[in-house]
Amino acid sequence: MGGNEEAVQVLAAKFAVIFPHLDERQRRLLMAAEARALGHGGIRLVARAAGVREATVSLGVDELDSGEAPLGRARRLGGGRKRAADVDPGLRPALLALVEPDERGDPMSPLRWTTKSTRNLADELTRQGHKVGADTVGDLLREEGFSLQGNTKTLEGTRHPDRDAQFRYISEQVKAHQATADPVISVDTKKKELIGEFKNAGRQWRPAGQPVATRTHDFPGDSAGKAIPYGVYDVTADAGWVNVGTDHDTAAFAVESIRRWWKADGGSGYPAARRLLITADAGGSNGYRTRAWKAELAALAVETGLEITVCHFPPGTQCRCLSAANYRFAGRRPGVHDGGYASVDRFI
Repeated sequence: MGGNEEAVQVLAAKFAVIFPHLDERQRRLLMAAEARALGHGGIRLVARAAGVREATVSLGVDELDSGEAPLGRARRLGGGRKRAADVDPGLRPALLALVEPDERGDPMSPLRWTTKSTRNLADELTRQGHKVGADTVGDLLREEGFSLQGNTKTLEGTRHPDRDAQFRYISEQVKAHQATADPVISVDTKKKELIGEFKNAGRQWRPAGQPVATRTHDFPGDSAGKAIPYGVYDVTADAGWVNVGTDHDTAAFAVESIRRWWKADGGSGYPAARRLLITADAGGSNGYRTRAWKAELAALAVETGLEITVCHFPPGTQCRCLSAANYRFAGRRPGVHDGGYASVDRFI
């Protein structure tokens, strides 16, 4: 997909320079030649880059194949059929009225999608008195920021009535820390990998017919250990940092990873920081029920002098969701009776 987008951008720049010097037929032939050079899917890419219908590019391809004379008639300036949206001002609002109720995801996102097909939308618009084809509907949807996408597994079944409040809470916590130039990080243990001659999904350049030999089975007993990557994502800086261990995924390892991030990047990136906000999954080495995780964080708060706030996501959710439990370490050692944390606010 990335290669196609680059090709569209290159073609769009080329067409913007050369089109003003060509007549209508010459433009079609140029687009047809570019589509031929691209091969399969070239007509669609060229049409997107030139801002025309695919049928126009196909017509140019047919003209190339027909062997017609090089000279052709050029329309006068401003000639040709007007765009459907210009002729019918009510077309675009009518289309959006059909799409918006079934739109999924964040309505403010630049990437939006609809479950209705362009053909069905065109049929409904025609029934309403806006005569339009499926290709035009697709062009209008792309202009409005829509794209054709598949579905994704995001529904979690029954939702707690406080879920919306949970989202607002985590958002407020992040904004409050960012407003005072205090770091906000998201932590999680990444996929564990066996160490040894095992097959993985990565690829590398090798002489033809000489792939790297690996074991036929991934038995733990054949490995030299297990690599445990613990990721720390700096939300404000949009930067990732990974600490890899070979022992066990424990609370001590999780907090040590955060400590190493702070010494390597965090402390220098936020020299005036007084607080640290951590978001994490509800389970695992950094789970909200793990007392060792809380005790280790309390020790880190004492060591760094930071007020550390932790927000856990509800079970079954990941980094885009809000906390199941929240607690703070105000730079003091945990007492015997508080279980290693200063206070707990639960949203369960």
